[in-house]
Amino acid sequence: MTATLIDGKAFAAGLRERIADEVKALKDRGITPGLAVVLVGEDPASQVYVRSKGKQTVQVGMNSYEHKLSADISQDELLTLIERLNADPAVNGILVQLPLPSHMDEAAVINAIDPDKDVDGFHIQNVGRLATGQNAMVPCTPLGCLMLLRDQLGDLSGKSAVVLGRSNIVGKPMAQLLLRDSATVTIAHSRTVDLPQLCQQADILVAAVGRANFVKADWVKPGATVIDVGINRTDDGLVGDVDFAAAAQVAGAITPVPGGVGPMTIACLLANTLTATARANGLPDPEGLTP
Repeated sequence: MTATLIDGKAFAAGLRERIADEVKALKDRGITPGLAVVLVGEDPASQVYVRSKGKQTVQVGMNSYEHKLSADISQDELLTLIERLNADPAVNGILVQLPLPSHMDEAAVINAIDPDKDVDGFHIQNVGRLATGQNAMVPCTPLGCLMLLRDQLGDLSGKSAVVLGRSNIVGKPMAQLLLRDSATVTIAHSRTVDLPQLCQQADILVAAVGRANFVKADWVKPGATVIDVGINRTDDGLVGDVDFAAAAQVAGAITPVPGGVGPMTIACLLANTLTATARANGLPDPEGLTP
């Protein structure tokens, strides 16, 4: 392996330490950040994720509020809960765990959250704020990717970046964040012509397509920085969207799966909750936790 390993697990641990210090400083002023997580139904993966969020929230000194609802609850009942959390001054961040049961309108539920408490960054107002360069709550996974890229490369200005994937959760906001850092950005997807050739031009390659080992070594520009967002379950265990072993022989730096982008997502959720708390109390954004 010739590439530098980008250790997201270690970076996330350091980020949580910084957040814990900021939380302590807020508590000294009589302010305790609070994160409310709403889980509808009993999806096993969602349950594991919610438990991890709750545990890490408490570890950094924040208050954790978990609301576990049955899968057959009505959308109106869920919206009533969200309305109550919006009005609760002890709650600074609200996250509704996705996916929701099929009888619910996810967009309607997400957009019912107060955009200033929308720590997932999915509310349409936050999408618009991000696109127009305003203060937004930024989706956690792309924010984590940006932090890793800045740590690895420093200034991203003028870098050629290719984002594989156009989802609202990762691909589109990732492209917006890279644009804000003055990279030259291309979004590629399943209909892109000559995809390997396009990727070969990228100084920064972000893979978020959800297909195991999709990106081959000969797609990677020698010395490029590769951020692998994919988490795919295979017979060989968890693998990313990038053929890691082969790509690591070409790239300059690369994230592993697991242990790369994944740990950054919850850490950035806590960062967003801290930012939301600061803004709610008229305080400056915590340094280094926002784009």
